[in-house]
Formats: sequence, C-alpha cells, structure tokens
Amino acid sequence: MPGMTAPQRERRSRRPTGLPNPPMMLLVGPEKSGKSYEAAAGSGSDLLGMTYWIEIGGSEGTADYYGRVPGARYEIVEHDGTYQDILDAIRWAVHQPPVDGKPNMIVIDNVTVLWDMLSDEQALYARWRAERKAQEQRRRGPNPDLPVTVDPDLWNRAKDRWGEILWHLRRHSGPTLLLARQEIVTAFENDKPTRDKTRRIKAEKNLPAAVDAIVEFHALGEAYLTGVRTLHWDVTPGQVERFENFSVDTLLRRLGFQEAAATRQVTEARPEAYLQEQEQQRAQQQPQRGQQQRPRENELTGPKAAALIKKALEDPTDPEAALQGIREEWGIRTLARVPTESRLGKMSADDLITRSLAYIKAQAEKRQQAPGEQQGQQDGTGASPVRSEPSSTGTPSAVVEQDQAREHHEEPPQPQATEQAPTEQAPPDEHDAPPPPDPQAEEPPLAESPEETSAAEEPQDLPPRPAAKAAPAKKKADDPKKEIARQALLDEAEVQARVKFVTVGEHLGPISEGGDPGLGQLRDYVQKHRAEVIALLEEADEPALADIYRRAPMPDLGIMKKFSQYLDRAPSAQ
Repeated sequence: MPGMTAPQRERRSRRPTGLPNPPMMLLVGPEKSGKSYEAAAGSGSDLLGMTYWIEIGGSEGTADYYGRVPGARYEIVEHDGTYQDILDAIRWAVHQPPVDGKPNMIVIDNVTVLWDMLSDEQALYARWRAERKAQEQRRRGPNPDLPVTVDPDLWNRAKDRWGEILWHLRRHSGPTLLLARQEIVTAFENDKPTRDKTRRIKAEKNLPAAVDAIVEFHALGEAYLTGVRTLHWDVTPGQVERFENFSVDTLLRRLGFQEAAATRQVTEARPEAYLQEQEQQRAQQQPQRGQQQRPRENELTGPKAAALIKKALEDPTDPEAALQGIREEWGIRTLARVPTESRLGKMSADDLITRSLAYIKAQAEKRQQAPGEQQGQQDGTGASPVRSEPSSTGTPSAVVEQDQAREHHEEPPQPQATEQAPTEQAPPDEHDAPPPPDPQAEEPPLAESPEETSAAEEPQDLPPRPAAKAAPAKKKADDPKKEIARQALLDEAEVQARVKFVTVGEHLGPISEGGDPGLGQLRDYVQKHRAEVIALLEEADEPALADIYRRAPMPDLGIMKKFSQYLDRAPSAQ
C-alpha cells in the first residue's frame, strides 16, 4: 500500500545463469515459400530427440507428404480440429519425455489458421448472442448477409484462449517452431494509405514479441533474419540480414541451443492474484469490523432486548415513542441481529418491535370505535383503556417474560400458578393476569363478529370503520376493502419474488397448493418473508430501500410505487 517501504517477506537475490532459454522460433512467409519443408528437414537435426508435428487447418495438408523429406524424423499428433482438442494435443506433446536424452521439438503448422479459428469462434458467438437478445426483446434478428460487430469483451476472450496456447508452449523443455503466413499489404502513414508496400504477419499482433527469432521467407531458398534474441550470433541491430543456406539446425546452433537451460527461465504474470488479494483483504476487514461492533452487540443480548421492549410497552405515557427510542439507541441493523423468542414465535428484536408497534396502533383504532366503558369491560379491568394498554398488548409482560425464561432454560410461568415467585423483571401482579392476545391471531376479538376483519387486515391508510355493528347487508360493502388489502398483499408478494429472482407462482407455491390462500394466510406469509427480502436488499447495496421496506405497514398500498425504480432496473425471473 502507499507509504509502506519495508519488505513484507524475506527475499533472496541470485546471480544470472547466463544460459539461453529453449527457443521459440517463428517462420513466416507467403504461401508455398518453403516454411513447412524447412520444418520437416529440421526435424532430423542431431540436437533433437523427437519432433511432434501439430497440423492446424486442412487446406495445406503437408504433414504426411513431407514425411519423405530426406532426414525428416517426426510424428504427427492428431486432433479433431476444436480448440480444446488442439490445446490438449499441445499439452500431450509438452509432457513427452526426452528421447535418447535429447529434448523434443514441437512444430505448430500453422498459427495463422489457429488465430483465424479463434476469431471465427467469437464472430459466431457474437451472432448467436445478437439473435438471442433479439428474441428476448421480440424484435427482428441481425441480417444473415451482414457481419455482426464483435464486441471488445469477445476479442479479449479470443486473446485469452490464444494466450493459453502460448502459456503451455513456454513450459516446453525443447525448441518450439511456429509457422505463419505473411502477406504484402499497403503501408499506412498517419492512418492514410501510401504507395509503399509492407509485409504483415497474419496472426495475433503480439506474437513477434513472444518468440526468440523471426525468419522471413520471401521465396524458395530466400530467407531473412528480421528479429532475434541471442548472444551466440553476431548480428547488426536495426538491419534485416540475409540468412544464407538457412536450416532449422543452423538456427538452433546460432541461438545457443546446445547449452540451453532445461526449462524456460521466466516468471509469468498472474493477474488473477489481484482477486485473491481482494478476498484476503475482505477476510481481514471482516474480523476487524466484528471486533469494533462486538462490544456493542455483546451488550444487547436476547434477554436484555426483551426486557427493554417490555419496559417500553409498560410506559404509561407513550409506549410507541419508547419503542422507537430503542431503535434510535441501538440501531435497526443491531436489533435485526439479536434473536428473541416469545409466544409470537422466534424473530429478531427489530421484528418484535415492529409487531408491537402494529398492535399498539390496532388497539388505538379499536378504542376510537367503541366507548371507553365497553372497552374496559372487554379487557376485564375497570381501568381506562389508556392505562390498561401496557398489560393488554401482544408482547409485554407475559410474552416477554416467556422469552426471558427460554433464554435461561427455565420453566415458563403458568398463568394459574399463585405460589411461584415472580422474576426480577416482572411485577408480581402480572402472574395472575390472563395471557395477552396475539396481534397476529386468526380469530377476531370478542368485540367483533366473525364476518368482520381485524384492523391488521385492513389497509391502514383507509378511514376507521364506524362503531356500529356490521349488518349482513354491510358485509357486502366491506368486501372492496378486503379486495384492496388482498391486492396490496399480492403486490408485496410480487416485489418479494422480484427481489428473490423467482416467479410469483414459485414464491407463493407453499400456500397456493390447495387454491388461492386466505387473506390472513397471505398476510402471514408475506410478513414472514420480509426479513429475508430486507437482507437481500442490503446485500444488493440498497440500504435505503431496505429501511423503507422495514418501516412499511402491513399491508402497504403503495408498495409498488416505493419499489418502482428498483423493479425497473432489476431483471425478472422468466
């Protein structure tokens, strides 16, 4: 990293060996200029054990015929013409042991056809990708008579496949002879054509830099040395020299192959190591973040979170503000990681606060609909509705005490027990009170008829229902409200399916096997999957949207509007 000057590990330096590498030689020239003939004749050099000939492209087909060249001594490595089989043939040739203690030579005839094949592969793939994209967008595909543009990512893929070929050839302990075609083209100057002509190698443009010697054949028996890397040969820099009486054996000797190293002395670049470095840094940062957050997380355990929620629900003035104060103090993410267990089931402390807030709101709406005296009789106490709220919610006292009892592996307090000593966090008179109602229970409260829906099932942005009892004729008027709530829950189910990248049918499959689910069943199912969707949104770097969804009511009539931008840019499951 910047500013670090000390070495990070122990290192050693060494003196150079002075030995040349096993050479990679490139013979280029126009068609029928003698490249393959010289390669066949060079296979008989006494410096070589055996020569393995890999012929690519059936247009020439000289490998079998040139076996009758005087002194030729090579074997043909067969393949099926695909890239993977050609690559495997090279692997096989590289791993062949020396013959008579002498290294083997590999001949690739020719690399021009190999590069043309890699280019054709990407052109075919580009057309296939364009046709598939056209089908997905339901539009006309590309014109079969016109070429398709090959994107840069496909050219990079072709270069990677080409580089893998050279990577294996560099592992060869003997010489490698590459044959390529050369063509005469118009020379350009400042991107404009001139009257001059120049010679160009038909292969990947970085090939000349990868070899140790380049010999051009202008005609039969006319060879020129255009590039070489050697100290065993006195050459004039910057000049093209005529190579009199060329032969592969002479080229090997002038490159110092007699005293070459057993393997190529080179350290390959490893770009993939950058990904490993990023993974290591991420692994090191996670424990550090855990250590920074651990003191705060250790302070908030399941029993302590339950005690805080219980105390907030027993607040005689404003329990809703007390619950929100817990979120502000500890943070939503910390509360979401603290598990709690109560009569409502296993859930995080944040979900328990959400359920408590929803029930407080539902109870407040019920008190607005019924007279205070009637509400007091239904509660079984003579106190006012406001004062009895903490002891009649779905999660104070009894529910939270059950949570704490499970954490300490003790017997949960029984409502009928009169001699059991109270816990430290619960007042003594709460053991004799009946268990509080469940805010998510399917059965309607006693003050309602079975035909009515609970406050949790109604859209929370609609006006409260009138206080009068619903007559049979009024049940039909409430049906639109149920339909509005059902549609809002279905919209939220669609949002959850899109975030999980599944279809709505797959998402609602567990509750749709026997037909359309009921309103309460659909509500509980959607509520159950909220925590999973919130976690997926945070992993997708959408913390703001996750927080909005965490605070959304149940049901939320505006859920599609809140997720409109996310759904527009997110792919949908087919």
